[in-house]
Amino acid sequence: MKTQSLPTQPRRRGLHLTAMVLALALLFLIDTATRYEVAVSVFYTVIILAMAHVLAWRGLIVLTGSCSALTWLSYFITSYGDQRAGFVNMLISTVAILITGYLACRAELARAAAHEARASLLRISRIHSLEGLTTSIAHELNQPLAAIVTSGNACQRWMAQDPPNLDKARQALQRILGDADRASGIIARVRKLSKGEPASTRPFVFNTAVREVLALSQAEMQRLDIAMRADLAPGLPLALADPVQVQQVIANLVLNAMEAVALVDVARRTLLVESLQLQDKLVFRVSDGGPGLPAGAQEQVFEPFWTTKHEGIGVGLSISRSIVEANGGHIWAELPAQHGAVFAFSIPAAPGEGEA
Repeated sequence: MKTQSLPTQPRRRGLHLTAMVLALALLFLIDTATRYEVAVSVFYTVIILAMAHVLAWRGLIVLTGSCSALTWLSYFITSYGDQRAGFVNMLISTVAILITGYLACRAELARAAAHEARASLLRISRIHSLEGLTTSIAHELNQPLAAIVTSGNACQRWMAQDPPNLDKARQALQRILGDADRASGIIARVRKLSKGEPASTRPFVFNTAVREVLALSQAEMQRLDIAMRADLAPGLPLALADPVQVQQVIANLVLNAMEAVALVDVARRTLLVESLQLQDKLVFRVSDGGPGLPAGAQEQVFEPFWTTKHEGIGVGLSISRSIVEANGGHIWAELPAQHGAVFAFSIPAAPGEGEA
């Protein structure tokens, strides 16, 4: 599917530019062939507005200048009707063209600024997610580091014996190397989540990506007395997306669920994490026993700056939707029959690939 969609954008842009040139030529001919009293040239504004979503602001400036030049050229070529009325119509049309071009350029610059702000918010969301995982990361790192210290002390004792117990010391050193690899793996996962790299689509094991995020969240769940159950379907095909970005979405949904259940009694602090396959898509679902969503808010929660949290900024789910859709998937919210909320997203499965 992706290999077919890549040339679509340039072809579509070429069609738009061709249609623009034909429309300009047709409008110029009509304007020149009609009387001065008929202000046909004002319709150049329609062409500018139609091309506002195709051209960048520099292209819109060129188009606006071209429309103004064609309006004046048509005025000097036309030889029918009241020339004074034609001059007034030419001035009105020119002003309308310039105003429309100015507004179109401003709108394009605003879209570019919004895109840049969206990228900045994505980095903020990543940092916010990592802040929420700080306790879990510290807890998980503390385990291999403490094991390294214990094994190091044991190694010193075995070496201090007379004669030294080299077999025991060698075993302690092997444990140190293993725990050091564990700590390095944790740091590598955190670095991947914190990077703002562009999407890099490739096949990966979906359940492994889910387990890595859940491992980082485990300590925080224990601190908040949250009971988490993972129901990950075995034998899933490989996912086809950017694994780092997918983990970012998983982390955001899990953190949101943890924050939701932290507001209710301990008995209802439950999370259910699921992975499953629906046709050619892989689905991640997290169900919580929290207070739930307001009625009719399933779509609103994904809008920028809309939030139910007192201290939230309302960008996490909006950015998550952008990430999922950029990877060819879909994200949605559900209202369960009893209480809580369900958030899920789907991403494409790699064709003809089985889970390793």
